[in-house]
Amino acid sequence: MDYSLNELMFAFTLTLIAGLSTGIGSALAFFTKRTNTSFLSIALGFSAGVMIYLSFIEIFPKAMESLAETTSESNAFIYATIAFFVGIALTALIDRLVPELANPHEIRDVAELESRDEEDIVLKSKSLMRMGVFTAIAITLHNFPEGIATFLAALENPALGISIAIAVAIHNIPEGIAVSMPIYYATGSRKKAFFYSFLSGLAEPLGAVVGFFILSSFMTDMTFGLVFAAVGGIMVYIALDELLPTAEKYGTHHKVIYGLLAGMAVMAFSLIILPDMF
Repeated sequence: MDYSLNELMFAFTLTLIAGLSTGIGSALAFFTKRTNTSFLSIALGFSAGVMIYLSFIEIFPKAMESLAETTSESNAFIYATIAFFVGIALTALIDRLVPELANPHEIRDVAELESRDEEDIVLKSKSLMRMGVFTAIAITLHNFPEGIATFLAALENPALGISIAIAVAIHNIPEGIAVSMPIYYATGSRKKAFFYSFLSGLAEPLGAVVGFFILSSFMTDMTFGLVFAAVGGIMVYIALDELLPTAEKYGTHHKVIYGLLAGMAVMAFSLIILPDMF
């Protein structure tokens, strides 16, 4: 599959914006007196709704459509299903390899860090710094497949890429908080904390570029279909394992569900309206 320079630049720009939204999390943590956890909870539920809806309604059917170009429809469904669960398994494996302390899926409440008194911060500064650095490394690993997902979706369909980039950007906000707050409380430096948070977000566009160049040399309808189905699995895993549990931590159950349903509804509407704009 051949793509123009404009298509590649558009996909890369979306992925870059989504990745660097970790910086928004840092800004929220540093420059607001109190994080609006209720809004964050609804936003994360919204992001999960977007990802789940797109995975099953848009991405999986497109993967089957691409696979059907080279094999029968029944085989296309089988291959897409296998690739979907391979995507889930690979993401779960990465998740298991990351220590719990540094795992961005085990996000600590901001209030837990903010409530430490000065003496406690001094005594535990090394532990906090280690936690922040390991969290940054962990998020870097997690952002690689997310970058590939956003990049490939944007190449396939700009409207789909925009939707996924927005969802990924929202879910990167608490990851930015998870990286920056421990480092800030350990060092007292907003610049250093923001730098680590910013650096972890760069893994997303880096993952997109590395993944694309590895795949582009043998990108066929079959390869694209398999990778795209795996992308659907990655997004479902992120939504179920990271977004929804984190949303529950920051807010009430019903607010999370309202956000989830709103995300699905907005995506259903946008898939009707947006394709006509590209």
